[in-house]
Amino acid sequence: MRHTDKELLVKGIKSFGYTVAAMFLGPFLLYQAFKNEDHPFYIPVLILGILFAGLAIYLGFRSVNIVMDALFGKKSKD
Repeated sequence: MRHTDKELLVKGIKSFGYTVAAMFLGPFLLYQAFKNEDHPFYIPVLILGILFAGLAIYLGFRSVNIVMDALFGKKSKD
């Protein structure tokens, strides 16, 4: 029976925290960009919003992978 890797689990939970932050920041920046299309910073804010939305997706998959590795261990290539 395998035991949970507590250090890796803490790393995964911290990663989930960053994921949640990116999940709120991405749509917020996109909303602000589309609300102010005539503003000179429209394009930079839109690009940042898209980047944070993509980062949230990446971090979500990475966080789940880290937590799964902590709980069940890494797959061995036997």
